[in-house]
Amino acid sequence: MRILSGIQPSGVLHIGNYFGMMRPAIELQAEGETFYFIAEYHALTSVRDPKVLRENSRRVALDFLACGLNPERGALFRQSDVPQVTELAWILSTVAPVGLLERAHSYKDKLARGMTSSAGLFNYPVLMAADILIYDSDVVPVGKDQKQHIEITRDLAVKMNETFGQAEPARQLFKLPEPRIQPATQVVPGIDSQKMSKSYNNTVDIFADEKETRKRVMSIVTDSTPVEAAKDPARSTIIQLYSLFASKNEIEEMRERFRKGGTGYGDFKKELFEKLWEYFSPMRKRREEILADQSYIDNVLARGAERANEIADQVMKRVRAAVGL
Repeated sequence: MRILSGIQPSGVLHIGNYFGMMRPAIELQAEGETFYFIAEYHALTSVRDPKVLRENSRRVALDFLACGLNPERGALFRQSDVPQVTELAWILSTVAPVGLLERAHSYKDKLARGMTSSAGLFNYPVLMAADILIYDSDVVPVGKDQKQHIEITRDLAVKMNETFGQAEPARQLFKLPEPRIQPATQVVPGIDSQKMSKSYNNTVDIFADEKETRKRVMSIVTDSTPVEAAKDPARSTIIQLYSLFASKNEIEEMRERFRKGGTGYGDFKKELFEKLWEYFSPMRKRREEILADQSYIDNVLARGAERANEIADQVMKRVRAAVGL
């Protein structure tokens, strides 16, 4: 089974990235052959500073490795190191119905948040489909909000198979990838209770320093319930975030203290910070070890790109022959 995951280097990684994408993707190393790509082409729709893009791409590689990605069990590489993906994106775009792309939720959401409309933003699902199909991927772990992109990928694969493939399944151009939704980690709330996102400036970064991390946690928005009064744990961002790091008994104990009253939100936030800081402690240590060897990241990315290109070359040879190139 071949598993594919990608992440945009559009900013500093936060705990929403970790629980929503990184940890589930890393855990899948035990299930099959894993490919992890840093999606620079996708990031170009929002990042306009070349220096920032390069720095972010390297930081993503560093943070992914620090969080547990094993380069001996999975290929980590930059999207731009596999140029075949953009060729496949163009070929897919020649059969992609405009109406299919117009129905993409992410395009509408990004426009609603004020992003400038562009052909790249509109064609985002086509490039994502190329990312997936270029490696004959079987499984793609995604958040619930990305499930539609896998459905679009499958639609485009079917369209290509019908247009250029053979009737026998074994001779079709593309296999149909399956999404892997992580139900327990679909949405990580930000400090304002919305979905944690760089776009909302409501994040808690994975590897921020202690002072900044504490400041962000203590900034979590709460209501005006007095210290002595009972509080509703079901509506608390503090509880939601605490649940990511604490044991079942610890979570239930905090819930009970919410319901009992007598403890202020500030004290609960301090407990959350301590749990969060402790959780990422081993990863901070591993990150420092990686930084001490400047060649390590370059070697990992080079090996990953070599493996990715091996597969991409095979797929594109098949596609070019089928379409007449």
